[in-house]
Amino acid sequence: MKFRSLLSLAVVASTALILFSCSKKEEFDSEKISEYLPLQPGKYITYRLDSLIFTTFWTVSQVQRYQSKHVIDAQFPDNLGRPSYRVYTYIRDSAGTQPWTANGTYFVTPLGDQIELIDDNFRIIKLHMPIKEGFQWRGNAHLSVHPYAPTYNFINDEDIQNWRFTYDPVEPTLSYRGNNYTDVLTVSEVDDYTNAPVTNVNSIGYQSFSVEKYSKNIGLVFRQHILWDYQPSPPPSHYTGFGITMWMIDHN
Repeated sequence: MKFRSLLSLAVVASTALILFSCSKKEEFDSEKISEYLPLQPGKYITYRLDSLIFTTFWTVSQVQRYQSKHVIDAQFPDNLGRPSYRVYTYIRDSAGTQPWTANGTYFVTPLGDQIELIDDNFRIIKLHMPIKEGFQWRGNAHLSVHPYAPTYNFINDEDIQNWRFTYDPVEPTLSYRGNNYTDVLTVSEVDDYTNAPVTNVNSIGYQSFSVEKYSKNIGLVFRQHILWDYQPSPPPSHYTGFGITMWMIDHN
């Protein structure tokens, strides 16, 4: 009995060692996530930003257009003592004719195998090792239940903690609205919908779609984050939610 027990333990230990070795080998073979989200003080990226909102008592959709600039500030220790970077954001009209206006701050924390972003108390794991097609992780695992409440009382964030962020194949080139990007890593976060666009006005509809694209040695070059639902009752029927589409137009 002792010999069998020792043999079983040896098999389990050997299997664990093999799995651990394979996992570490995948990470060593992987590209570094820092290559797709470089963090240097003074670096900036300028985006075109289209913001979807609902007006007229949440019954009419409207797109507001801007330019948004993200500038990396100095490194600092976060509340856990981890080295983080503060990022300032600025906004102006879509044509770029007006001066920049301060629009907010968020924080980026690079860790050994992942990169976290904290914005307005949303803590999200943006990138995770290894960079491998099909690799998944729970990017929203740190979010609270219904994190968009009470601003948006919709059904879209009911299971947001369980979204499976997934790497798509790296694209050698990508073109979007006349802007060209190279070595693009896509993170698909969610793609869930019903009755969207709304064709049956008597039925509930919703869309949850989120994707981000990162260009090697540049950073985030495209983001689309759309969350809305449609409720036919109680009357009047109405939409709740928002949408953001942004793409890089300049960087240093």
